[in-house]
Amino acid sequence: MSSCLYFILPALGGYTLTSLYLLKNPHILHRKKRTAFYCTHISHRGGCGERIESTMEAFTHAVEQGTQMLEMDVHLTRDGHVVVSHDENLLRQTGQDVTISSLNLQDLPLYKERLKVTFNAGHYSTGADRKFALLEDVFRKFPKLPISIEIKENNSQLIKKVSELVKCYNREDITVWASVSSSILTECRETNDCMPYSFSIKRGVLLLLLFYSGLLPFVPIGESLLQFYLPCILNRTFIPETRILRNKLVISLVKTITMRKSLFKHLAARGIQVHLFVCNKDEDIKAAIGFGATGVMTDYPSLLSNYLSRNRCQE
Repeated sequence: MSSCLYFILPALGGYTLTSLYLLKNPHILHRKKRTAFYCTHISHRGGCGERIESTMEAFTHAVEQGTQMLEMDVHLTRDGHVVVSHDENLLRQTGQDVTISSLNLQDLPLYKERLKVTFNAGHYSTGADRKFALLEDVFRKFPKLPISIEIKENNSQLIKKVSELVKCYNREDITVWASVSSSILTECRETNDCMPYSFSIKRGVLLLLLFYSGLLPFVPIGESLLQFYLPCILNRTFIPETRILRNKLVISLVKTITMRKSLFKHLAARGIQVHLFVCNKDEDIKAAIGFGATGVMTDYPSLLSNYLSRNRCQE
């Protein structure tokens, strides 16, 4: 036994030291990703705290406030139009219990006049524009603006149409595939592998396992973005439906495991952007940046712009 330890302990020590060195110096093994964009200011659902979510008015307002990226979700109408909407079922957004896929574009109802802001409990947004936006209209109005598109359903027709629109408007390098589902992201990449893509939940868990095992510095990564909840917003500005996430101990554990500055610094050094969301208070923006996020996602684009401006002045 002692003879085994004689070899094992030095090997473990050497592995640990090598792993730590490469964690801080990833350029030795990996070429840094060169994405066509670098975004510190991201507007969640187009900045849905200041205008009705995912409308052209919201997107326009966010851009006017200086946002560098729009985040959105898309669905397909019955007559084949790609519509920007977080939900497939429109009950929350319109008060009508219907699905986008069951309606033609012209039959989509209007958004409610006052809409709850999901990530700012007790607050509502309003706006003059209550119409659902077409993805094509967003591309047409903001041809050079990076956009993260989340695909929530494994719908081959939807994925194909999104890819066709991206190609049509020549924006493959500034449009990101996003999904919590690995299988959906796989289909997205098979449909169009020229677009950058973000981590799914499964891949995010694997990322953490690689980080804590010390293997991360040795493993190539295809993703260009990591988009993740800032844990301290849970049960404050955002009340989760999942019961386990209402447990303070669980949230504390999630925060301890996921918010690792050395991990985020390593990813950034490899050209992988880290976006933490949804930060709707100054203290949350500060926390996200403090953890090492390269970008902050918010429902309040003017709030984030003001925060970044103030802190640049202080620097």
